[in-house]
Amino acid sequence: MHAVADFCLVPMGIQEVGVSKYIAECQRVLEKSGLKYELHGYGTGVEGEYSAVMKVIEECHEAVHAMGCPRIATDIRIGTRTDKKGSLAAKVSSVKDILHPTSRDHSHHGALL
Repeated sequence: MHAVADFCLVPMGIQEVGVSKYIAECQRVLEKSGLKYELHGYGTGVEGEYSAVMKVIEECHEAVHAMGCPRIATDIRIGTRTDKKGSLAAKVSSVKDILHPTSRDHSHHGALL
């Protein structure tokens, strides 16, 4: 089953305010996974087979713990569909299409109502 997920991993119990080095390590884990992913300001989107998506999030936890972080809290949102294969890009594209209709719709002369 194909899944599109968004997760925000939060290292806890560390003696520093910044978490960039931990998030960078997660990005390395994601790169090795071969899954499609995209970092954003407060998390990462990832897509692939459901079990692979869950496995890579687990691997991110393992990697951050291996860096000496004693505790991690992660929020995860997961979407699955049976009618079509969803993707991170399609989710963004569908909203952008509403905000910026193509020039094929001349009925409103480019104005958004």
